[in-house]
Amino acid sequence: MTALVEPAAAPPVLHFADPALFRELLGQHDEHVKLVERELGVSIEVGEGALTLVGDPLEVELASRVLTQLYGLLEQGYPVYRADVEYALRILSGDRNAKLRDIFLDTVFISAHKRVITPKSVAQKAYIDAIRNYDLVFGIGPAGTGKTYLAMAMAVAELMKNTFSRIVLARPAVEAGEKLGFLPGDLAEKVNPYLRPLYDALHDMVDFDRARKMVERGTIEVAPLAFMRGRTLNDAFVILDEAQNTTSEQMKMFLTRLGFGSKAVVTGDVTQIDLPAGKPSGLKEAQAILAGVRGICFVTFTERDVVRHPLVQDIISAYERAERGAR
Repeated sequence: MTALVEPAAAPPVLHFADPALFRELLGQHDEHVKLVERELGVSIEVGEGALTLVGDPLEVELASRVLTQLYGLLEQGYPVYRADVEYALRILSGDRNAKLRDIFLDTVFISAHKRVITPKSVAQKAYIDAIRNYDLVFGIGPAGTGKTYLAMAMAVAELMKNTFSRIVLARPAVEAGEKLGFLPGDLAEKVNPYLRPLYDALHDMVDFDRARKMVERGTIEVAPLAFMRGRTLNDAFVILDEAQNTTSEQMKMFLTRLGFGSKAVVTGDVTQIDLPAGKPSGLKEAQAILAGVRGICFVTFTERDVVRHPLVQDIISAYERAERGAR
């Protein structure tokens, strides 16, 4: 008896109508397609306005989703770069039903350098939506996940729309593992190094001269957390950065500064606490105490949300594995 051999299914072929957008999808020297091949272990043959995908059916289906949705972004006028392909792979690998357009096309702000600031992960999109809908939001996760940067972008965007009359940026003045000794200068000069990251993010949103004038007028205030005591912040968008380095007393003091018509975003990384040994973190305590309070939203980021150099994600993962092994 002769066995019947069913013909193998033909590999899926994706067709793209616009030649110019198709070239953008491929990337320079087909680098975008090569990145998808390498990350998903599939083979992609480039034809005239078409891509033929060969490999494991599940990975081929994922590659198809990534490429089709990226092309959809290009059709909407969104420029796709190599980093966007990496973010797309990360997003759709975690959730195959995710819609890239809902994430990448959610414009938060257009910076002074004409750079469009948008979320780059599902968690970042959830964070932006939380800031829009809640008066107090906690963004907790590792470095490089855009917690402070996106909060700053939202603050500047809302200030430009006159939703708030001012922005207040605060940070605890805590040394990160090394003693800096007695710094020269007056009080402002002494605390300035601790606030430098906030100034850097601000100047990325607004050109230097405009930012300086806003600071001089008090429209934007950058101050150490200690300067918040005794104040009531009305009609303000307030950001507390590096909140893992607040004490319990400082965190309670900050949270009770919120006045009428104000919004606060608290950011921090509970794995990088620089407080003296035995001193509990106000951020970790707030997580436990405020978890069930209505009107407060906690958004958690992981290494999958890192938007810095690709090595940063691997470094965070390696440290987390080492810490789990040490327990």
